Amino acid sequence: VQLQASGGGLVQPGGSLRLSCAASAFAMDYYAIGWFRQAPGKEREGVSCITGSPPTTWYADSVKGRFTISRDNRKKAVYLQMNSLEPEDTAVYYCATYQMCGSGSLPGAWGQGTQVTVSS
Repeated sequence: VQLQASGGGLVQPGGSLRLSCAASAFAMDYYAIGWFRQAPGKEREGVSCITGSPPTTWYADSVKGRFTISRDNRKKAVYLQMNSLEPEDTAVYYCATYQMCGSGSLPGAWGQGTQVTVSS
């Protein structure tokens, strides 16, 4: 299982970023793919998750209505569109495999994360 997150950066409050996750074919075929984040001094937080076909999605309450997850099976990629970003969204974001999507689901495998910093 290989996963690689990218697309992070520095953005002002209210701005947008699109994160990308390049996944192996095995990961895309057999697992749900999601995102979690880790901020300094805070617990790991599940952000969003998407299952296979037909795709179903899950979002943490803290990002619902602002973030959108999608997947492109042909490109073996999962995306996280983040709008209306807030300073509280600042964290390292990781894409990961999940057995199922939900608030209690734990990530199985993940790769290197990407830093998102929301600051003026």
